[in-house]
Amino acid sequence: MNDAAAVFREPWEAQAFAIVLLLHERGVFTWQEWADALAAQITRAQRDGDPDRGDTYYRHWLSALESLVAKKGVSSRAELDRYRDAWDHAADRTPHGQPIELQPGDFS
Repeated sequence: MNDAAAVFREPWEAQAFAIVLLLHERGVFTWQEWADALAAQITRAQRDGDPDRGDTYYRHWLSALESLVAKKGVSSRAELDRYRDAWDHAADRTPHGQPIELQPGDFS
């Protein structure tokens, strides 16, 4: 598959896509709630200057997912932020090409 035919640019995009489908299938939110959350996120991003070239679409997808998960009480915004920061810390300490693994110290 060449880059022009690729649906996902990065593995995390496919993972975020799959999480939305799984949460919808499990009844955490309706498809209309998801569509509304994603549309609102894209509208906010465009209002804030996103050039809408397509390369930020899954960032909007992820932001919409985080917002909807927090709104539905599946996780709190604070918990989502805590894990994002831990993953950032883990990525910073991991040599390039090695798997990133969370460790207890990543949460401090």
